[in-house]
Amino acid sequence: MKPNIRVGYGYDVHQLAEGEEFWLGGIKLEHTHGAVGHSDADVLIHVICDALLGAANMRDIGYHFADTDPQYKGIDSKILLKDVMKLLRDAGYEVGNIDTTVCLQRPKVNPHIDKMKTVLAQVMNMDEHDISIKATTTEKLGFVGKEEGVSAHATVLIFKNA
Repeated sequence: MKPNIRVGYGYDVHQLAEGEEFWLGGIKLEHTHGAVGHSDADVLIHVICDALLGAANMRDIGYHFADTDPQYKGIDSKILLKDVMKLLRDAGYEVGNIDTTVCLQRPKVNPHIDKMKTVLAQVMNMDEHDISIKATTTEKLGFVGKEEGVSAHATVLIFKNA
């Protein structure tokens, strides 16, 4: 019998623009630029959603929450994450762990990681020790290094109890 564990991967990018709010990991960061998107453009939550949905073979965030649907205009991505968790749990899955990396030149992410983990754990109803958030710059290379955008990666493990 095949084990009831699955792995998912997510990747997302958002352009940065002056005057936009900057939401990351469910919290608002103070910065001159913020991410541009149909929702609140929280790139970290978006990659977690994509990784979870992919692991469960449930397509991606755009399939469930289309950026052409006006009901999602400006929506708090924590609501989307909560909905994704309901889809997973309704299908019998639980989350084993989440490992993420945010690629951003500025502002520095590390001082905010503990708060992000707490917020995400509350939204997902899981232990914050099962959520890893790492941050890196791109040493001033590429769109991240030039501060034109932010990207993030996520890997998740989900399972069904036998």
